[in-house]
Amino acid sequence: MATETYRRAFTDSDLPYISYGVPFPQTCAYHVANTFKATRVYIIASKSLTKNTAALRSLEDALEPRVAGLRVGMKPHTYWSEVLEIADECRACNADLIITLGAGSLTDAAKIVSLALANDASSSEDLMRLQSGTDWFSSRPEIKKATVPVVCVPTTLSGGEYQALAGGTNDETHVKHGFNHGTNPPALVVLDAALTTTTPDKFWLSTGVRAVDHCVETICSLAKDKKGGEEAAEQGLKKLVPGLLRSKVDKNDLEARHQCQLGVIDAMSAVKSGVELGASHGIGHQLGPLGVGHGETSCILLPAVCKYNARVNSTQQDQVLQILWGQEPVVQILKAKGLGPHNADLSAVLDVLIRELGMPRSLKEVGVGQDKLDMIAVNSLEDKWCRTNPIPLTDKSQVLDILKAVE
Repeated sequence: MATETYRRAFTDSDLPYISYGVPFPQTCAYHVANTFKATRVYIIASKSLTKNTAALRSLEDALEPRVAGLRVGMKPHTYWSEVLEIADECRACNADLIITLGAGSLTDAAKIVSLALANDASSSEDLMRLQSGTDWFSSRPEIKKATVPVVCVPTTLSGGEYQALAGGTNDETHVKHGFNHGTNPPALVVLDAALTTTTPDKFWLSTGVRAVDHCVETICSLAKDKKGGEEAAEQGLKKLVPGLLRSKVDKNDLEARHQCQLGVIDAMSAVKSGVELGASHGIGHQLGPLGVGHGETSCILLPAVCKYNARVNSTQQDQVLQILWGQEPVVQILKAKGLGPHNADLSAVLDVLIRELGMPRSLKEVGVGQDKLDMIAVNSLEDKWCRTNPIPLTDKSQVLDILKAVE
């Protein structure tokens, strides 16, 4: 496999490793046999990817006879009932490796399944004991560390494959819980730009804007010590924004797609640095339960949040503008709209770029009506990232000001 690039995703973490340069079936087959020495592989595959492409068949053919179990399709938001079904099947076939083929909810499922296997969890009550509550970082010695490794072959830019944290939804309460005790990041992330051409633009581009949001809110934070997060965010923007614009123009621009995939690693490195984010994330979390994708929340909220914060972090916003004006695809689009470095603030520039990607720019476009604004505002005040916004959001009226700008 002479053309493979195989390295750690982050210089300061053992996991995950990333691999790119070789088609994903061969890469998976090589590492299953040689890196993990696994003989009983359980695959969790995207339903749409399986229905519309030969991706799963190619993976099974490459791994045969090591495939011990298969799950095709899961509901969004990683429901516990389905996690437990997969855990039962993994137990039954004594799985020693899990591979996910598809987007973020499958990645979350695999991380929770591995945790469930290590802790003999077979019921919702068991998962309730394992979830991390509001304190994700306290010591929980009673929880055994997950041991079955996970390999991810992602098809979007959501980035969950670069962290240990997983989210899963309780079927009875519909509350999404975080699992951060005992979970591991995936052991390997296999990046295959050609595979991502099968991903609908809506998901590819919106999850990419989410990664852009990670970078922008890191740079725009007023934190005195950004712990290296600012540098990672800058590198992420330089890869993501041109890459997204190019892949919108030409779905088969594999280099642009690959740059987006690498940009997500930078964005997640910024998140990992621990810089506290702002209201685009904080308010956005409240839109998920209303059926709005994380990426779409960033498309709608990020420009408005930048506009709201501009009076206190204009210096930081100017840093982002300087990065964006340094990217040729960005310059061409902005100049065509009559914008220049001296007559457009960050909010206006982001608005133009997100519209250029064809992404939603209002709550109305994603089916969230005026009648929901009050509830969203109240719930947002409970989110820590609203409190760490450059202008802390402590009153409902502040959140409503932002929401009304994106009705």
